[in-house]
Amino acid sequence: MKPHAHSHHHHAHDAHDHGARAFGIGAALNLALVLVEVVYGLAAHSMALLADAGHNLGDVLGIVLAGAAALLARRKPTKQRTYGYRRLTVLAALANAIVLLVATGAVSWESVRRLRSPEVVDSHTVVLVALAGTIVNAISASLFFKGRRGDLNVRGAFVHLVGDAAIGIGVVVASLVIQRTGWLWLDPAVGIAVSLLILVSAGSLLRQSLDLALDAVPSGIDIDAVRTYLETLPRVSEVHDLHVWAMSTTEAALTAHLVMPANACAPTFLAGTCTELQHRFGIEHATLQVDPEEAPDPCRLAAHESV
Repeated sequence: MKPHAHSHHHHAHDAHDHGARAFGIGAALNLALVLVEVVYGLAAHSMALLADAGHNLGDVLGIVLAGAAALLARRKPTKQRTYGYRRLTVLAALANAIVLLVATGAVSWESVRRLRSPEVVDSHTVVLVALAGTIVNAISASLFFKGRRGDLNVRGAFVHLVGDAAIGIGVVVASLVIQRTGWLWLDPAVGIAVSLLILVSAGSLLRQSLDLALDAVPSGIDIDAVRTYLETLPRVSEVHDLHVWAMSTTEAALTAHLVMPANACAPTFLAGTCTELQHRFGIEHATLQVDPEEAPDPCRLAAHESV
């Protein structure tokens, strides 16, 4: 029988508790902001507010996604779902990107139409609502300030919310300019600018989530460096059938075959290698198989290596 080793690492529960609370409060605040911006954006005929509402809706979806990831990480695997429910975070990321693209497309279309035929905008209302939105985003960002260094999801939420606060300030400035100059075209122009920013973000999210769904190597892991590390292990003569993929939006897995003398595999070799993969590359779930050099027939999977 060929020896195997597995490595499994779990996040601290207190970090999940803090993250879940922050995600819950942040999602509630931003959902309330979206509703206010939609209502007053329609009342004030402001495409800038409606575009910002679409952006904040993306925040709500993103925050809910990140919060769900923190909660789902605790769910134990079942006999049928041996990896648990981590993969749902990838599906949620895809849904998030698609909703953002659809919503942004609708706002962009209306903004272009109004750019040709500008409508009177209640800029006073827009200033007040955009200011409120900036404050809400700043408060939401502060919830993630403490944990932004230790959790990728928390850091992503923090950076996104800080950016939203900056966009809110831009909407305020544009509305004040409209008040002073009467340039009605500026409101749909800001709506288009915000929509373009969302499209860049949504396009990146769609590309990354599709990569995860297709079991591509996570962006933060250099598979060439992983292969080099495995190939330089003592007595290892060949590495093949190496795969690294995302189990969720925050966890990575690896499988690989190591060709080496059967008697060279010490009891602690595989476990130590799995631990080192976690420390060096952040690969929490590693499965390694040793193929003895003395085997009469080579492993059939060695012929299927990628170029």
